[in-house]
Amino acid sequence: MSWRSALGRVEGYGTAKEGVGHWWTQRLTSVALIVLGCWFVVSLLALPGLDYSTVAAWVRGGWTAPVLILFVIVSAWHSQLGVRVVIEDYVHEVGMKTVALGLVSFAHVIVAAIGVYAVLRIAFGSAV
Repeated sequence: MSWRSALGRVEGYGTAKEGVGHWWTQRLTSVALIVLGCWFVVSLLALPGLDYSTVAAWVRGGWTAPVLILFVIVSAWHSQLGVRVVIEDYVHEVGMKTVALGLVSFAHVIVAAIGVYAVLRIAFGSAV
């Protein structure tokens, strides 16, 4: 028999008040990826060829580079959100979970930074 009330027994097991925001962010990045992914595929299929010079010229033209950078950032963000959920759900040791979440966040920032750098390098014509 416990002297604690029903509320006292379940206190601390509830929501951290972060789940809804995370859920909405993941849904918004999903919708953005549908739009950006369709744009990316249709744009590439509309090119006369997929050789380096043709694609580089496409990246340098108009609004392609900023939209491509947005695509890279949203993709990395969405991926990080998904992997984060998997780690939070299946890694139970607190120390390992903390390390894994830190490494995943760091890796996604690095991947996004490399992607943005690559697009900028091609857009400004310095890629060989």
